[in-house]
Amino acid sequence: MLTLAQALDALLAGAQPLAESERVATLDANGRVLARPVTSTLDVPPADNTSMDGYALRCADVPMPGARLRVAQRIPAGHVGGPLEPGTAARIFTGGLIPPGADAVVMQEQCEVDGDHVIVNHAPGPGEWIRRAGEDIMAGSQILPAGTRLTPQALGLAASVGQAEVDVVRRVRVAVFFTGDELAMPGEPLKPGAIYNSNRFTLRGLLQNLGCEVTDFGIVPDTLEATRDTLRRAAQGHDLIITSGGVSVGEEDHIKPAVQAEGRLDLWQIAIKPGKPLAFGHVSRGGQDGSAAFLGLPGNPVSSFVTFLLFVRPFILRMQGVTDVAPHRIPMRADFDLVKFDRRNEFLRVRVNGGGGLDLFPNQSSGVLTSTVWGDGLVDNPPNQPIRRGDTVVFLPFAAMMH
Repeated sequence: MLTLAQALDALLAGAQPLAESERVATLDANGRVLARPVTSTLDVPPADNTSMDGYALRCADVPMPGARLRVAQRIPAGHVGGPLEPGTAARIFTGGLIPPGADAVVMQEQCEVDGDHVIVNHAPGPGEWIRRAGEDIMAGSQILPAGTRLTPQALGLAASVGQAEVDVVRRVRVAVFFTGDELAMPGEPLKPGAIYNSNRFTLRGLLQNLGCEVTDFGIVPDTLEATRDTLRRAAQGHDLIITSGGVSVGEEDHIKPAVQAEGRLDLWQIAIKPGKPLAFGHVSRGGQDGSAAFLGLPGNPVSSFVTFLLFVRPFILRMQGVTDVAPHRIPMRADFDLVKFDRRNEFLRVRVNGGGGLDLFPNQSSGVLTSTVWGDGLVDNPPNQPIRRGDTVVFLPFAAMMH
C-alpha cells in the first residue's frame, strides 16, 4: 500500500489544469480561481487622506499643545478642500483628502472647539494620521496572481482597484454515482438490510463548495455491466468521475474491474485509516479524445468524507490551477491518550476544547458520521504512533478543507 504522501503525489501528477477560462463579474466570482492575474491601474489610496476624524493642519502652526487655529474649511470624505492657509486648520473626516499645505492630522479627541476656532492640545509630527497615496497598492503592481482562489476579501481587493470583471478558470465538471443495492434515498421506506445514502449528500455538498458543476447519476446497481455502462456515460463531457462504494475486494465490488475495462487504474489502496480502499485512474471517452479522471472513494461515510478532504479536494484545486493545495496544519496539544494505535497513518476526529487543546471523539469507527459533525477537524497521526495527554499533534481543521 502507498503512503498518503506517495498517493497524493501520484494523484497531483495526474491532475491536468483546465485550459479554458471565462470572464465573470467580480461580484459573482466568489470561490472561483483566477486564470489571469489582476494588476492595478491606480494607486490605492489614490490620494493622501486622513485615517481619523479631526483637523488637518501645518505642524509648524502647532509647535506646542494649546495652539489656537481658525477653522477655515470643512472636508468630508469624497470632497476636495482648498489650499490650507498658514495659521488655519481644516475640519476633516475619515477618508477626506488632505488639503494642499497640510502635513498632519490631529484627532478630534485631542482638540477643543472654540467658536470658529480650534484649540489643538497635541503637537503633531509630520504625516500623523495621514494615509499616503499608494501606501496600500501602487499602480502597475500585481495584486492577485493567477491561480488565486477568490475569497470575499480578494473580491474586495479586486474591486478596490476598479476591477469590475475577472478572468477565471471554468468550473470543473464532475460526474458522481453511488454503488450498493443496500442504498436508499431519504423519503423512501427502508427495506431489511437497507441504509440511507448519506454519502450522496455529503459529497455533493463538498463538490458544490469547491465550485464544481455536478452531474449526479444516482445509485447504480451492484453489477459489473451497470457499473461499466455508467462509467462510459459519466466520461462524456466530464473532467472527473467520483464514485462512492464498491472499491473494496468483495465479490460485489465492481469498481476495480469496471475501471480497468473502460480505462486504466493507476492507484489502489492507501495506508491510511479510515479510507484504505481508494482508487485513482482514468476512464476512456470512447471515440472522443482523452479520458476523464476517476476517483473511487470508500463506501463507509467517514472514510468517504476523509478521503475527499485528503485527496479529492487537492486534486480538484490543482485542476483549477491552484498551486498550494496542502491542508492547513496546526500544532496543537492533545488532551487525550491514544494507546491503541494503528500501523497505518491514522486520521482521528477531534474537537477544540475551551482550554485550547484537542478532545478525541470516543468512537473512531469509519461508520460513525456523527464524529464529523461533532468534530472541528482531524489529527494526522503517523503509523504506530501512540499519543499521550499533553503531546503536540498535527491538527487539520475542517474549516480550512471544506472550500
